[in-house]
Amino acid sequence: MTIQNIKNQTFKEVEVWVLDGGSSEETQTYLQELKPPFFYQSEKDDGIYDAMNKGIGLSKGEWLYFLGSGDVLYNDGVLETLFSNSIPKEVSLIAGKIIYEGDTNPFIYSKLKRMQKPSWSFSIWIRNSLHHQGTLYKKSLFLNNTFNLTYKILSDYWFNILLFKNKEHCFIVDFMLAKCNSNGVSKSGSWQLYKEEIKLKMNHSSMVLFPFFFCLAFVKFLTRKLIHGFA
Repeated sequence: MTIQNIKNQTFKEVEVWVLDGGSSEETQTYLQELKPPFFYQSEKDDGIYDAMNKGIGLSKGEWLYFLGSGDVLYNDGVLETLFSNSIPKEVSLIAGKIIYEGDTNPFIYSKLKRMQKPSWSFSIWIRNSLHHQGTLYKKSLFLNNTFNLTYKILSDYWFNILLFKNKEHCFIVDFMLAKCNSNGVSKSGSWQLYKEEIKLKMNHSSMVLFPFFFCLAFVKFLTRKLIHGFA
């Protein structure tokens, strides 16, 4: 589904790397049949962010975009629409809206939360205000830092805070970029996720702020569980 969605794009100036963690023989056969601009690498990895770091190293393009298996671009013309915009030279991130699809409801307030709008402001310390599948990064951002494998669930959040602290410029586009699977590990609402959120924020700040980040994470965790249950 994801690969076919990319094939359908009217914008053709792309290079696509499929990072496979060593899946079934049937999947291997399918990947071997792909033709440029599709390429693949199949080997064991240390989780999703390790695979993404490998993809960063293999890629040759100026802009990098990460799609998970089952995620798709919003329509066939979205990349063409995106790159028809005049993007200022100082911009190093581009962010747009996404919408969640799937059977699992990962949201704690209402169905309106299925649509996520990006923002690039101090609010990133409260929540990750750039969605993973709604953000493109200039490859040059990864010259000195890649995704930190200490964080198995939220390393993109760690990276986004780093970029915000470094005062990188983000260009917000007011249209939908992707449809995303709502069943991902970062949508589980587990306490492990919130522990990681606290840890990555502490990595970028001071121990003085630990009580604030802990209370914020606990309130988010508890609210989610009170609404959806502790199962």
